[in-house]
Amino acid sequence: MKKWLLALSLLGVCAFGEDAAVVAAPVLNSGDTAWMMMSTALVMLMTPVGLALFYGGMTRAKNVINTYAMVFGAFTVGFIVWVIAGYSLAFGTMDGSLNQVIGGFGNVMLNGITWTDLTNVELGQLYPKYVFVVFQGTFAAITVAIASGSVIERMKFSTWMVFVAIWVLAVYAPITHMVWGGGYLFNEGALDFAGGTVVHMNGGLAGLVLALLIGKRAGYPKTAMKPASVILTALGAGLLWFGWYGFNGGSAFGANAIAGVAYLTTTIAASVATITWIALEYMVFKKATLLGAATGAIAGLVAITPAAGFVLVPGAFIIGITGAIVAFFGVMVLKKKLGYDDSLDVFGVHFLAGVWGAIATGIFAVNDKALLWDGPLKESGDRMGQIMVQLESVAIVGAFTLIGTVVVYYIAMAITGGSRVTEEEESIGLDESVHGERGFNL
Repeated sequence: MKKWLLALSLLGVCAFGEDAAVVAAPVLNSGDTAWMMMSTALVMLMTPVGLALFYGGMTRAKNVINTYAMVFGAFTVGFIVWVIAGYSLAFGTMDGSLNQVIGGFGNVMLNGITWTDLTNVELGQLYPKYVFVVFQGTFAAITVAIASGSVIERMKFSTWMVFVAIWVLAVYAPITHMVWGGGYLFNEGALDFAGGTVVHMNGGLAGLVLALLIGKRAGYPKTAMKPASVILTALGAGLLWFGWYGFNGGSAFGANAIAGVAYLTTTIAASVATITWIALEYMVFKKATLLGAATGAIAGLVAITPAAGFVLVPGAFIIGITGAIVAFFGVMVLKKKLGYDDSLDVFGVHFLAGVWGAIATGIFAVNDKALLWDGPLKESGDRMGQIMVQLESVAIVGAFTLIGTVVVYYIAMAITGGSRVTEEEESIGLDESVHGERGFNL
């Protein structure tokens, strides 16, 4: 219907000249606007509430406040730098070959964007560009916040805040431009519906890099490091799942059929991944834990994110089940085998499940020209070609994140005079030594 209306409008312009052009001017779609504003609010809920509780419950009781503060701080700082320059670098344009990697500076401080500008006019999705800026800003904020889970209980809060500000601009924005903003991977036809490479691979690998650079927690792995509250973690997982409907559903950029597809596939993948993780735990440990169920749900959500609007029911089942298996292997086998101290299993859950989801998108994307598979390779139906493009996107994003995170880490460390808290602060706990508070006054 929208396409017919747009065609009629264009005919009107041709027939009646300038007067008709005024009549044919794009008009805000209140339904899409309401949907995108609600989706943005749901994604915002995911970080300073859902992720903060999910992480806070898994950390030791003496570091709950610090863990929450790192996530909360990442959201606020990440969003501010996104508005200042991140959006421009991600979705702006630059002359020459550099535009393949990064956008321009034309929209710094949102210069050139007015409150009346509409987004996706050519697709008939007429909602304010300001809403698009905020929606994408919540993605930037949660991506860097995800990485905090790898280094909680030992990283200086000041260093973390500086790292967040620089990383969003130097790592997140270029990757977003390459995949979503008209850069190299976008032009190659890489599919990433809601952030498998841009968000989860990116944040998960950044977390592991930070963990390796900053070193292990004192006493790891010999000292028992029990979660402060599994209930808080499960509550956080539930809120993350709830917010994920905005994350994936909102990435359809309108109240439309594809948003409905994303709703269904998101729920299927999270549900089957939860069951799969519980089954794996029971087979290996003879216990079915609530922490495992919460972790499995997140693994399924991560895995389906890049594919949510490109696959149907069979694909969602396979992606969710396999996503849980891959993440379980990363957390229970790979981590112990390699001995790295990824505090809250960010690499296993976000990076590995994100990699699987990115590749699986090429495998299971439905070649439906009217609805789903939306890339340059769609017309030819080149399935193998699409899978190769997905592998290319995994490789490029992985390499960029790895190198960029190392550089940003050392810059942040130089600015703040070090990255790690003192041995005494770590022993006391960062809640009292850094923030002067306690998470639980029992």
